[in-house]
Amino acid sequence: MTGTASPVEVPTAQAVLEHLVGSLVEDRDAVRIDLSEGRSLPRLTVRVGPSDMGRVIGKRGRVAQAIRTVVRAAAARDGSDVEVEFED
Repeated sequence: MTGTASPVEVPTAQAVLEHLVGSLVEDRDAVRIDLSEGRSLPRLTVRVGPSDMGRVIGKRGRVAQAIRTVVRAAAARDGSDVEVEFED
């Protein structure tokens, strides 16, 4: 995938991620999910409002890890794998 101009499309994974994160946060309008090319996989970067980051990460990162697991399963339907990152 090195040298490609645009990242691989993962519409199912992106839709599932938007739904999961949107269901957890209080401010849905602050949710931003960007698709970019990671080192070897497409990367979905999640940004939420500062007051909602704790809800998305969860205690010891358990919610974030569960989100990653579900989104990776959804990406399999797109014929790909993805990285999910959470940024402040």
